[in-house]
Amino acid sequence: MAMILVVEDDIFIRELAESLIQDWGHSILSASDVPQAMTHLRSDVPIDALFTDVYLKAEIHGGCDIARQAVLLRPGLRVLYTTANRLTDKLHALFAAGTHFLPKPYTEDQLGASVHNLFAA
Repeated sequence: MAMILVVEDDIFIRELAESLIQDWGHSILSASDVPQAMTHLRSDVPIDALFTDVYLKAEIHGGCDIARQAVLLRPGLRVLYTTANRLTDKLHALFAAGTHFLPKPYTEDQLGASVHNLFAA
């Protein structure tokens, strides 16, 4: 299965998402902020997908920044964004091309479908 980097600053949401994704047979790398995420992305560990919150406490659009750098470092990386904020045209314009979006709050089924769709595309 896939290696998925989960970037979420809310520990409860991150741990729940990681647990669900692992239950579906995927491996997880975990980060709570931009520096941790970039450390993983610059490593030699194969990463197939990035699941990131758009708004991280330390950086307003930190998830967007991570994703843009990630697809440059790892061409072909699949990206799934999430946020509880409304998806505006301005926010959508910050997303890396060819990425997916899952609004918060999401259910287990919605997360499962979104992860499945990342690899079906």
